[in-house]
Amino acid sequence: MPGLYLEEFTAGHVFRHSLRKTVTESDNMLFSVMTLNPQPLHIDFDFASKTEWGRPLVNSLFTLGLMIGISVNDITVGTTVANLGMTETVFPHPVFHGDTIRVETTVVSVRESKSKPDRGIVEFEHRAYNQQDVLVAKCLRQAMMLKKPAA
Repeated sequence: MPGLYLEEFTAGHVFRHSLRKTVTESDNMLFSVMTLNPQPLHIDFDFASKTEWGRPLVNSLFTLGLMIGISVNDITVGTTVANLGMTETVFPHPVFHGDTIRVETTVVSVRESKSKPDRGIVEFEHRAYNQQDVLVAKCLRQAMMLKKPAA
């Protein structure tokens, strides 16, 4: 299913993405190792057991990627030219192994490009929640999106 074109986005529209994912220990370990992140909070169970959380935290950059990734199939697959930035990124609550993540996306703004007539910029607010509906991540993402091809 193709993503949406610039003209199909309306500021204020909320997408409640049906795709969800339960985060596994393997997800967290693989991501941490692949990104050369030796933070013991993520990969050392003994170290993590002595922290206030008592267990490993899922790498927050994995959470960010998962949150945006879950949104792709519904809104941007094949119609994104590029991500331009991610701002106001926060992780108000940790993600743990076994948490199931769901995502909602709100279209914040839509505008045509001033220099490229075949595209424009959409700003999205992505929000990720765990299985208890606790907000675990949020960010604003600016994406360059294609306009509908001329007929």
